[in-house]
Amino acid sequence: MKFLVTGGAGFIGSNYMHYVVNKYPEDYFVCLDALTYAGNYNNIKDLENKENYKFVHGDITDKDFVEKLFDEEQFDIVINFAAESHVDNSIKNPRLFLMTNIIGTQTLMDAARRHNIKRYHQVSTDEVYGDLPLDRPDLLFTEDTPLHTSSPYSSSKASADLLVMAYHRTYGLPVTISRCSNNYGPYQFPEKLIPVVISKALNDEKIPVYGKGENVRDWIHVIDHNIGVDLIVRNGKVGEVYNLGGHSERTNLEVVKTILKQLGKSEDLIEYVTDRPGHDLRYAIDSTKVEKELNWDRTYTFESGIKETIDWYVNNQDWINNIKSGEYKNAYKD
Repeated sequence: MKFLVTGGAGFIGSNYMHYVVNKYPEDYFVCLDALTYAGNYNNIKDLENKENYKFVHGDITDKDFVEKLFDEEQFDIVINFAAESHVDNSIKNPRLFLMTNIIGTQTLMDAARRHNIKRYHQVSTDEVYGDLPLDRPDLLFTEDTPLHTSSPYSSSKASADLLVMAYHRTYGLPVTISRCSNNYGPYQFPEKLIPVVISKALNDEKIPVYGKGENVRDWIHVIDHNIGVDLIVRNGKVGEVYNLGGHSERTNLEVVKTILKQLGKSEDLIEYVTDRPGHDLRYAIDSTKVEKELNWDRTYTFESGIKETIDWYVNNQDWINNIKSGEYKNAYKD
């Protein structure tokens, strides 16, 4: 089968590319990425010589480009990782998020519909459910939890999810959706919590923590997330939503202190800053459905995963430095 994987140079998408290109030599994977600021060609550069892989530089909002690509490649499966995902940026510039996350999704699905693809998979987020109270650890997001968004980012992702289900109902497009908790692991752009903390701690810089650091996130290793996506794409039931969670809830402050301890750094580096507007309190996912239906499970505990992740960043400081200097933007030449 021939797969189109959009956003394949980003954090989650690039990890997915490494996983599937190596696992399925009989399938062919086309990685499409616009290489905006969070897309890093260095993440996938070592796949260049794989016979079942090709990179294409392009934007999913460009209708003519997308249609031409579908005409040329005749895809069987489309997996959409492409998204603007930084909440703070969505507060500053909502329009960019609406264009990529909604119009880009629509553009892909129109092409997929016209070419009769076998499966369109939308990679979404638990943030579409809003948040949960800190004092109710018994409450978890299920696939039936009403959508209740808090930011332009989560609103754009929820809008895309609704559009995906509408295309399934209206046009019969064979779709699935996965909603994951917070990812961590290699190649995460150093704007998100864990790589920010690691990078700053290595340089003995102050580490900003929103509010009191009490906000809780459910952390899933990116490899476990991608194993789940692969299972859903290949074996999931058309028209269904599947939650992928880490069962690893931690406060932001706990995560920061865990990283500082492993790196042997002082907690004096922590600097509490003004909280983010509309900051969700707690995310926690119930993954029972995908566990029972597709036999998915996690291979990482948070303890083993965060240790491996910290080690990766320590051993790949050139990767971070290339991003800080802007040099990473020169990794790909058209």
